[in-house]
Amino acid sequence: MRNSKCYLYSALSLLMYLLVSGCTIIRPVAPDLSQVPAVVDGKRFSYDAYERVLDTFVTGNGLVHYSKLRSDRISLDLFYAMIAAISPDSHPHLFPSKNDRLAYWINAYNSTVLLGVVEQYPLSSVTDVKAPAVLFFFPDQSGFFFFQRFVYGGSETSLYFLENTVIRQRFDDPRFHFALNCASRSCPKLPRIPFYPAMLDSQLDAEARKFINSTENVRYDHSTETLYLSAIFDWYEDDFLDWLREKHHNGQPSLLAYLLLYAEGELKTSLTEHTVTKIRFLEYDWGLNDAKK
Repeated sequence: MRNSKCYLYSALSLLMYLLVSGCTIIRPVAPDLSQVPAVVDGKRFSYDAYERVLDTFVTGNGLVHYSKLRSDRISLDLFYAMIAAISPDSHPHLFPSKNDRLAYWINAYNSTVLLGVVEQYPLSSVTDVKAPAVLFFFPDQSGFFFFQRFVYGGSETSLYFLENTVIRQRFDDPRFHFALNCASRSCPKLPRIPFYPAMLDSQLDAEARKFINSTENVRYDHSTETLYLSAIFDWYEDDFLDWLREKHHNGQPSLLAYLLLYAEGELKTSLTEHTVTKIRFLEYDWGLNDAKK
């Protein structure tokens, strides 16, 4: 038994070593941060550099000109230098409200997804970024979301942990699922402006309505009484149901009840006037949200 424990400890130690050593850390390479007003005068965090990225390289339907961004990444590198140095954890005085903090983490996630693609481009999918060969049993997406690490406020972490241990654990508003963009075709569309603290509630509301009322993500089949939903509702179902229980005191929450908060037009009519007997989740398209495709 004692030897078995030693072998188990050795195996776990080896796995941890492989996990850590297999990670790629992407570090900032931008100009001196003294150029950034938020650092110099203590004002709230600035999204100007990120706004330039979105306005220049993102299309009206949420696709990204990655090839152009790769050749002109000054603003993206500057914004990454900012978030690498500053976060709500490292500089809490710059993020006094919950909206300040959530807006930061959404923008930090989306911008480092862009950076992760640019660092690896050309790609046809984020699944092209592979985990270390010895860890072949990890999911296809793990190379991009788990084994690439970024810096936020001086701390290194992966996109996976940023989403699941920071955003999902600290914020109880599941609308952020419609704001996080994973550089893939089935993701929520990337807006052409950042998420701003003063506008965050209306922006999240707009993204929820946009996502839910798109037939790519939610549609009802009258002939089979089947509701087809984005896999996001499958992966994060508990986030939506827990929010309904807490905020709406709904003792029997359902995905249908959540959808009805944002459904409009034909979708709302279908969900309120017809019976839903089955829910099926749509296959997720991990193809890159590349404007040139």
